[in-house]
Amino acid sequence: METSRRTVIAAAAAAGITAATVGTAHASGGRKPEKEPFGRLADGTKVHRWSLQNGGTRLKVLSYGGIVQSLEIPDRHGRYKNVSLGFDNIDSYVAGSPYFGALIGRYGNRIAKGQFTLDGKSHQLSVNDGVNSLHGGAKGFDKRVWDVEGFTSGSDVGLVLHYTSVDGEMGYPGTLRTKVTYTLTRHGDWRVDYEATTDKATVVNLTSHVYWNLAGEGSGSIYDHELEIAAARYTPVDSGLIPTGELARVAGTPFDFRRTKTVGEDIRVAHQQLLYGKGIDHNWALDKGITAKPQHVATLRDPSSGRTLKIATTEPGLQFYSGNFLDGTLVGTGGHIYRQGDALCLETQHFPDSPNHPSFPSTVLRPGQTYRTSTVHSFGS
Repeated sequence: METSRRTVIAAAAAAGITAATVGTAHASGGRKPEKEPFGRLADGTKVHRWSLQNGGTRLKVLSYGGIVQSLEIPDRHGRYKNVSLGFDNIDSYVAGSPYFGALIGRYGNRIAKGQFTLDGKSHQLSVNDGVNSLHGGAKGFDKRVWDVEGFTSGSDVGLVLHYTSVDGEMGYPGTLRTKVTYTLTRHGDWRVDYEATTDKATVVNLTSHVYWNLAGEGSGSIYDHELEIAAARYTPVDSGLIPTGELARVAGTPFDFRRTKTVGEDIRVAHQQLLYGKGIDHNWALDKGITAKPQHVATLRDPSSGRTLKIATTEPGLQFYSGNFLDGTLVGTGGHIYRQGDALCLETQHFPDSPNHPSFPSTVLRPGQTYRTSTVHSFGS
């Protein structure tokens, strides 16, 4: 049964653990964000790491890619672990990160053949996933150094990240001015607010690519994690993981998470969609659709630790990726090798390849409009 942070604090106190040890000393007013060097890129650009703490959650973020390098939360006994995959040095992120913890843009997920037509004009994007464009191309927002400023506001703490993507970058039209705000609330929630404006009609789909393992980074498979997704339909894909355009019912398929089940329960069923993705790598069309305020869409729980993650969003879609391409070649922050199924991603978004599917919710942004979406991650144990 899920308990509140207050219950965790009380349990820790009974066990003789101090509030400072379990990270609750700042629950009523977060610690001011702290900045430190994290290395340099090959061209000499400095990369910094920002540390935030509030409401029992500890967060570390890099200026490179807006990357969540670690996110620590307590288990049912008040014991902390980092629950997000990542590296302990900048060189590993640059050399070949599979988007660990990164901000994704201009377009999260895939665009078929890196092509779309807008207002009668065809655009060719950077192609970096076979014949397709993935997560903004070869040098998307995950590989850019963002301008970062820390803030405190009442009982909240956070970071404001800015990046300007020039007209034609990775093939996208328009100069896109992007602002992303990371907030840690007094309750320990991690909220992400995205904003963007453009000077030419373009397409935008921003998201965050944290790899979650609630038992702790490097602890092994997430197949025993329990997951629930409020969606009766998903978007089937072809062999290149591009949506076919269909909104298929999840009923009777391995994609039915309307009632809580373990991630691994059906992941090895002989279903063509699972064969295409080498596991799960699909977008769920959320029942709620687009909303003005974040609404709850998913719950993830690790039975062994009691840690839970609840996601609320304004977005119409959720990409669930079961870590299929982690292949044992990467060593993470804790010194452990990451293998297939050692983490999962729950990326709030508009649908993949939307610019080529008029029936999907539109991702077009025009001059004078402001792109705004929000996602809230709430933790418990």
